[in-house]
Amino acid sequence: MTVNADPPRESEPETSTVTAVVEPPPVEPARMKVPMRPARWALLRRLHFYAGVFVAPFLFVAALTGLAYTLAPQLNQIVHGHELSVDEVGDTTVPLAEQVAAAREAHPDGTLATVSVFDDPEATTQIAFSVPELAAESKVHTVYVDPYTGEVRGQLTTWFTATPLQTWLDGFHRSLHLGDVGRMYSELAASWLWVISLGGLALWIGRKRAYRGERAARRRAVLPDLTARGVRRTRGWHASIGVWIIVGLLFLSATGLTWSQYAGARFDAALDAVQGSAPALNTALGESAAPAEGGGHHDAGAPAEPRENDLPAGKPLEEIIAAGPMGGRIDVTIPADADTAYRVAQDKGQWPASFDQVAVDPTTGEVTQRVDYADWPFLAKLSKLGIRAHMGELFCVVNQILLAALALGLLSVLIWGYRMWWQRRPTRSDRRAVLGSAPPRGGWRTLPRWFLLVGAPVTLFVAWAMPLLGVTLGAFLLFDLLVGAFRWALRTPTPRLSD
Repeated sequence: MTVNADPPRESEPETSTVTAVVEPPPVEPARMKVPMRPARWALLRRLHFYAGVFVAPFLFVAALTGLAYTLAPQLNQIVHGHELSVDEVGDTTVPLAEQVAAAREAHPDGTLATVSVFDDPEATTQIAFSVPELAAESKVHTVYVDPYTGEVRGQLTTWFTATPLQTWLDGFHRSLHLGDVGRMYSELAASWLWVISLGGLALWIGRKRAYRGERAARRRAVLPDLTARGVRRTRGWHASIGVWIIVGLLFLSATGLTWSQYAGARFDAALDAVQGSAPALNTALGESAAPAEGGGHHDAGAPAEPRENDLPAGKPLEEIIAAGPMGGRIDVTIPADADTAYRVAQDKGQWPASFDQVAVDPTTGEVTQRVDYADWPFLAKLSKLGIRAHMGELFCVVNQILLAALALGLLSVLIWGYRMWWQRRPTRSDRRAVLGSAPPRGGWRTLPRWFLLVGAPVTLFVAWAMPLLGVTLGAFLLFDLLVGAFRWALRTPTPRLSD
């Protein structure tokens, strides 16, 4: 259409025909396509696809078992409430020596290892005995005593202070009760979780670049488009929920790797190299050197060595405990011999957390050494708090709710991801398939040289720091090469048409 932009002349009558100026309809920003850089995004899409298909089952199991573990405190009270809690809170408590004697009468075998008292008035006193047949599993026999009456409430085989139910749920989440081989499943899930999460976020942001300038469209990056249908609707839910929970997923990945089998060893070595580990408490009296104390998932020390008497002569346990930190659970490790001090360790896993420790001379009751949590290196504090938050202890019920929401969100994202794979399958009669195909191959060939020069060393370093990630990434690359070679071998040359 021709548009007359000149004004009408004065000599022309007002009735002269003037072509109307018609403004073109505005183009909706939501439909303006902004092309993504093909090489990098094609490579990222293919990696995200392979990781989603092959690693998602491990993530699904980890999220499901983690969801079960978030209920451990409540299930503990249901199953082991008789041992863990008293029937009635009294005004005075029985001396700890008498409680130990009652526990010894109920459990005549083994060596007294630890006595644990709580600041919760409804909690029982836990008195642990080490026995040789459980030493390899770091387990003990724990006798539960009512501190107000001295009555023995029960006896359980525990992993440090964790009940059998909590130990089972913890082992199910970490290793599926398959030993060291089973631990690889959770480490594989934690190693790939951050890669899949960040890769998916980058792909989603790249897709939403087309909506710049439109507030309603920008909201689609964090809210699903309910007007969409089919695979677009599923992708909207998959990506939007992923955006909401990505910070939590990155946190679970990082904290899960800190005490994994292979990546955890690399992490511990790095902490030692930068002097970021928690300092060990020296419980030796005199000139003797104390061995380094073990940690573990619940960060408790190893049981004491056998000794003839349950309690050494000297100050009563009440005075030993009073010389140490207060608040939370207090674990008193009984000295194995006359050259060893009591180890009084605080375990206050709720915020504000505290894990102070002192060594107390049994004879004089004097503190021979102390290690305050406030003096720990920053990385040691961060690691400790991260693990406790991962276990759902740092913020009590709120922490449990957040972890349960993360687990449910991850399960939903994984299900929607597989649904997208199924929805993208070819449905034409001549190309019908059960599942959708992978994104196109060969994106890495068109990457700029500088990207390869920077990306290759970074990838090798990450593969070294997280061995299971490196091994599986190499397996994905090998699988992709084999698939490409197989398809190339099956290709038939297209006949050339004669002139």
